[in-house]
Amino acid sequence: MQAPVYDMAGTKLREVELDGAVFGIEPNRPVMHQALVRQLANARQGTHSTLTRAEVNRTTKKLFRQKGTGNARHGSRKAPTFVGGGVAFGPKPRSYEQRMPRQMRRLALRSALSAKAADGGVVLIDALALAAPKTKAMVALLASLGGSSALVVLADRNENVENSVRNIPGAMYLHAGYLNVRDVLGHERIVMGMDALERVVAHLAPTRRAMVEADDA
Repeated sequence: MQAPVYDMAGTKLREVELDGAVFGIEPNRPVMHQALVRQLANARQGTHSTLTRAEVNRTTKKLFRQKGTGNARHGSRKAPTFVGGGVAFGPKPRSYEQRMPRQMRRLALRSALSAKAADGGVVLIDALALAAPKTKAMVALLASLGGSSALVVLADRNENVENSVRNIPGAMYLHAGYLNVRDVLGHERIVMGMDALERVVAHLAPTRRAMVEADDA
């Protein structure tokens, strides 16, 4: 799998071979879906809460006499059938956390990166750096690469690049160690420096033992 390498001016310099174990596998869509659902679920605060009829602050006086009115029998205005009454089976604070094995999480991320690479969505920058924060320069770079919908992956903290990206609609930056399925799939292109590429490959490439076990299976 080949990926183009550009400079900061948007000029194509060369092409490099991407690691097939990270960018060249057959995407596992069920695992990608599970990882995405897990990430979205874990981002939920779960602080929603409704009042039951035992928690509503209303009068406890009986509405009307038990018999002779022709109405249904009621003993409290806190009942869910009345406006302002309690909520029956309403949501209460809870945790939406979902667990997923580490190997499956990494497989999902490799699948997402492989799908992007197959569509030509992985773009490399020879040296991703700016002398000073310059949003205009970053806009011009992303425009030369095909548009502003881009996930800029950094190897380490780079305030000049971060401050240049954060004001661009549709673009965001992320450190290589925080790469995730949602952000990879949510942008048209993945723009990363060569140093960030090394970090991603070192983190996601399966170990020799895992590869041997997979071949034996």
